[in-house]
Amino acid sequence: MRVLVVDAANVVGSRPDGWWKDRASAARRLHETLLTADVAYDRVVMVLEGQAKGGVRAGRDGDVLTVHAPKDGDTAIIEQVRRAVDAGDHVTAITADRVLAARLEGLGARSMSPSWLLDLLG
Repeated sequence: MRVLVVDAANVVGSRPDGWWKDRASAARRLHETLLTADVAYDRVVMVLEGQAKGGVRAGRDGDVLTVHAPKDGDTAIIEQVRRAVDAGDHVTAITADRVLAARLEGLGARSMSPSWLLDLLG
């Protein structure tokens, strides 16, 4: 399977559209975009942290799995990537955090920037 793991905070934070005023609504907009996007992935995992968790309930909605990070987003992202790679999936992770990207690549994932995802989503 092809799995896309999204660091939602990094994607939302990459556009200065006022997201900081309402993080939950920004997360909801990203979730809705991912639900309706025509992407070449079998599963999309969107990881939310902090106030953004109030915008989308945890769980599966179509091909999108929303994960609420119990602590920090990076730890939850690493866990999701590790599970998918261990299952034999081809994983692409979206993050702007270079240190996190290097860790994910060390696990076997391909790492891409938020702008790459936003371009893909149109």
